[in-house]
Amino acid sequence: MKTTVSRYDFERAFVDADRKENFSYEGLKALFDYLEDYEEQTGEELELDVIALCCDYSEDTVADIARNYSIDLSDLDPEDDDYEEQCTEAVRDYLNENTQLVGETSTGFVYLSF
Repeated sequence: MKTTVSRYDFERAFVDADRKENFSYEGLKALFDYLEDYEEQTGEELELDVIALCCDYSEDTVADIARNYSIDLSDLDPEDDDYEEQCTEAVRDYLNENTQLVGETSTGFVYLSF
């Protein structure tokens, strides 16, 4: 027996599992939309397992991702007006090449951890 999960139910499941700090509100929205799209594209129903999702997916800032995955940003000039956008683009490209980029938030990215 399956239950349809709304975005509210999805967000509430993270609070109830004491995992509300793993993702921002924006991050949970991006993850929910990504998982719904996956279900529609594959026809496979997913089981809501908050712990597994927290193990499989992460939300981090651009700086944290660059540091955690040793992304070389040394060729970028911090004095450039668009330095932050260049860093964001470099991290976005890295995630797209190495894992599944789930979505972007105002503070960073949601992605499949690797």
